Amino acid sequence: MIEIEKKSTLVIGYGNSLRSDDGIGQKIAIALSQLNLKNLTAIATHQLTPELVEKIIQFEQIIFIDAQINSEKIKINKIENINSYTQQNWTHHLNPISLINLTNNLYNKFPQGWLITIPIKNTNFGEQISPEVKIMAENIINNIGKNFLN
Repeated sequence: MIEIEKKSTLVIGYGNSLRSDDGIGQKIAIALSQLNLKNLTAIATHQLTPELVEKIIQFEQIIFIDAQINSEKIKINKIENINSYTQQNWTHHLNPISLINLTNNLYNKFPQGWLITIPIKNTNFGEQISPEVKIMAENIINNIGKNFLN
């Protein structure tokens, strides 16, 4: 895992919690919020919406956590070069780049952004998380937590 700088951080875990592993982003956000870590706030949500901008502007760093099908390992990507991305329609379903871009356009604020994706296979109806996905989630929680302890 990469080391994340210690500053005010918002974690947004998103995905469909009723589609098994797809809800892992939300579960990680809930677990992080229960740790009460200094400088860390976490939100669990079904999808990214424009309303999140009001929260994002309060933080220096945003970490998005989502599930990814057809991947073999956890990926951590810094969100960069947002000005080259144009959103065609502002709907109630955005991606991390478009959400940070919207924050920049509305408030001239550019928080540092990261996207952590977790490989999943099971998207069947239900709330059960696969054992291998649980292990990856615990790894993410522990590594983010280490960087934000007092």
